[in-house]
Amino acid sequence: MTIRECYEKTGSDYESILKRFGSEAMIQRFALKFLKDGSFSDLKDALEAKDGERAFRAAHTLKGVCINLGFDRLYNVSAELTEKLRGREIEESEELFEQVEKEYHALTAVLKQYESEL
Repeated sequence: MTIRECYEKTGSDYESILKRFGSEAMIQRFALKFLKDGSFSDLKDALEAKDGERAFRAAHTLKGVCINLGFDRLYNVSAELTEKLRGREIEESEELFEQVEKEYHALTAVLKQYESEL
């Protein structure tokens, strides 16, 4: 699998990110670093602890990382969750978190597969 195919499999706009990053090597480098990003696990932990402030910050960070890397599907749902958590209240955020979790696991599965084929 190529990095382009990786982006296509995740519903992301490869051409847009290529224009921003300038090379396939840069995209690959930063996309694979996403696997070590802790914002998703921070978000999950904060929601479990019912810590609205921490959950908002983690969702906001995840959203930012996703927009910068061009991970469109995960960006869209994490942006929705960020807005839901903006008031630092976690009530009724479960459904949005489930969508974030689904997209996160789908994305990381593809990235891990890509990484294993290098």
